[in-house]
Amino acid sequence: MFKNLLFFIVCCFLCSQLAQAQLQYDTPESVGLNSEYIQKKVDSIMQSGIKQHAFPGAQLLVAKQGKIIFHQAYGYHTYDSIQKVALDDIYDLASVTKVVGPLPALMKLYEQGKLNLDVPFSTYWKSWKHKKDKKDITLRELLAHQSGLQPYIVFLSDVLKNGKPKHRFIHSHPSKRFSLEAYKDIYVKNRFQRKMFRIIKRSKVSDKKVYNYSGLASLIYPKLIENITGEDYRTYLQNNFYKPLGCETLGYLPSLKSFKNAIVPTEYDSIFRKHLTKGWVHDENAALLGGVSGNAGLFGTALDLAKYMQMLLQKGVYDGHQFFKPATVEEFTRIQYPENDNRRGLGFDKPLIGNDTLSLKEAYPAPEVSPSSFGHSGFTGTFIWADPENDMVFIFLSNRVYPTRTHTNIYNLNIRPSLQQVFYQATIKN
Repeated sequence: MFKNLLFFIVCCFLCSQLAQAQLQYDTPESVGLNSEYIQKKVDSIMQSGIKQHAFPGAQLLVAKQGKIIFHQAYGYHTYDSIQKVALDDIYDLASVTKVVGPLPALMKLYEQGKLNLDVPFSTYWKSWKHKKDKKDITLRELLAHQSGLQPYIVFLSDVLKNGKPKHRFIHSHPSKRFSLEAYKDIYVKNRFQRKMFRIIKRSKVSDKKVYNYSGLASLIYPKLIENITGEDYRTYLQNNFYKPLGCETLGYLPSLKSFKNAIVPTEYDSIFRKHLTKGWVHDENAALLGGVSGNAGLFGTALDLAKYMQMLLQKGVYDGHQFFKPATVEEFTRIQYPENDNRRGLGFDKPLIGNDTLSLKEAYPAPEVSPSSFGHSGFTGTFIWADPENDMVFIFLSNRVYPTRTHTNIYNLNIRPSLQQVFYQATIKN
């Protein structure tokens, strides 16, 4: 009996150590998958995507059972085929920012009892206290896109007149009052952030509590996090998450840092920046906040994202650090309002309800992913997903908006779910 107990304790210890280990590279065969099948399928999907201008280049990283079993790059940064995509390239993550930027901070503050998901958000964001349509909205509703807030507000229309920047909001040189850098030689008035918050406060809210994806609250979260923690938002993220995770490039404003990694360009901006956007956030609302926002603005590599998602897959533990309690991860990654046909978790996206019954063409993401899986996509062509039941992390990075956002074949060709499906169908058959 003692021997059995000792064996059980040793097994638990080894499992615990494994869960805390860093990601390591290995072969698909080491986790029971067929590398020849994977290579052939992924090559075909990626080459087809490039040929049909879904993106000029992309990369894919897949980890299973704590092992990176696939990490390859395809194509070039642009369609002129000058600079090849490299595995350590830095990408504009777009809306993936929502779950890698403010969300871990909100999760930590919830875990510490500093945020309650089910009291009015106006408890913490005082300016909503006297707005009839917003005073009772909860953080849970906001994070699950169940609040009734409208999807998006184009704040760029407030700083441009006849296609030219208004001098009261935009200067070409920095000063004390204009220190938010949207791009080279474009500085936004510091107080414009307050104007954005006022416009959000005055925006209409739907009477219907149904699923409607909105990025407006994400613009507020960084300031809220600073108010509660008393720390600079970026510093808080670096010290509490990115640095202990070993994420070397993950963060905001990469052009102001001395990375040797290449930064992949996004869109040629003919409206505001009049230039190919590279190293500066693509999203205009995030740009007007100086590139630091909760809706967009994060940049990083595939490996950095894999570390973050692996930590969540392992219930908040990675490389000897406990970032969250398992219960916190479970709460944020579970579906919140299934009775309203809302598939969302708290911040995280989830598979369509009944996803496993759908064809690949109808499903989101791949039909084989488990109901407990979670992730997020980004407008620039990024996608991250973790599947606890299948012990898999899936990271896809591209710049599908190059040279313009009118390129939508990444969706038309169903590229990301198709790639994801490959790794569920590659099991070695005895």
